[in-house]
Amino acid sequence: MGLSRKTIRAKRDLLLRLVGTGVALSVLIIFLKWMISDRNWVVTDNAFVTGNILSINSDATGMVARIFFDETQLVKKGDVLVSLDGQRAQAALAQAEADLARAVRGVGALFSYRRQICEKLISRKAIKDRSLHDLARYKKAASAGATSDQILQNTQDQLVAQEANIQEVRSELQAVDARIMGVTRTNHPDIEAAKARYSDAYVEFLRQNIRAPATGFIAKRRIQVGQRVRPGDQLLNIVPLDHLWVEANLWENRMKYVRPGQEATIKVDLYGSSHIYHGVVEGLVPGSGSVFATLPPDNATGNFIRIVQRVPVRIALNKDEIEKEPLRPGLSTVTSIYVGSPRTSPNASIVKTTSNEYQTEVYDKDLADAQIQGNKIIKQNLVESSVNEDIKCSAED
Repeated sequence: MGLSRKTIRAKRDLLLRLVGTGVALSVLIIFLKWMISDRNWVVTDNAFVTGNILSINSDATGMVARIFFDETQLVKKGDVLVSLDGQRAQAALAQAEADLARAVRGVGALFSYRRQICEKLISRKAIKDRSLHDLARYKKAASAGATSDQILQNTQDQLVAQEANIQEVRSELQAVDARIMGVTRTNHPDIEAAKARYSDAYVEFLRQNIRAPATGFIAKRRIQVGQRVRPGDQLLNIVPLDHLWVEANLWENRMKYVRPGQEATIKVDLYGSSHIYHGVVEGLVPGSGSVFATLPPDNATGNFIRIVQRVPVRIALNKDEIEKEPLRPGLSTVTSIYVGSPRTSPNASIVKTTSNEYQTEVYDKDLADAQIQGNKIIKQNLVESSVNEDIKCSAED
């Protein structure tokens, strides 16, 4: 026996009421959830993990002799990554060492030459003094008729010639003093210039071993053994994985309440939605992505199409969390920012540059070591002055 029309209508009305009630409850729940929670969150899936990618370039010229690390390997700060064939650099260093030694000995010869001129000046003055004494005696003897006028005249002529000789020696002394005045045997400009060239050659020799400026993992190795590299050539990359952040690209019409210091949650596609990372908004990039493009748009020319822009937001990741569950730059995420917290200025960036990839000390000792070696070469080639070498004399005496 079939159902009556009245029964069918009653069941239909019941189902419609149930569906209507369910829809109303769903809308109410969604509304309440938005009022209580969701309206304080900004969510985007246009967010990616990023970090510092250190580009390792050559600072010297040479042939690649050995590669110590390859992609995916961990390197520590100061480790030698690539070694170049340093024969030419070693030859240039030997030439610079010889030039420095020659400069030191040349300056020592200048000081010795000055001593020689001083002794010559003293000798010429002594000869002149003797002639002056002779002239005084001849004048006394001439008044008594004991000497001839010719001897007296010859003595006066000798004095004139001796004075000219003294002036000549003084000119030589002035020329030498112009080259060594105000300096010592170790800080003469010729020595300083040769020492600077030696330091440059020494640093060039040290830079034949290319070292890691920070701890990280090798990526994108571009060189091979036997390849010739020059200063500025990119060799490989180092990626520190202990300091990463998320770059979330938000629509401009959702940026109103986003501020540095706000908390964020990040779900990475690698681990699925069940694993949540926690982060903090560090800063807002001062411009939309389009203005930093290789060819930025010029809206003042041609036809204009209004497009909602995206502004990158930097979100710091918790270091302890990424140590337990490692991440890689470039991974996709779904990022949510809680904008219900107290708001600061959007320009109040809290980005820190204290991690190991923002500074390095691996190159600091190169020049200091070069100067130490240069001082040793100077000391080895320095001619010690004797007791009478630095005779006190001047061109005005």
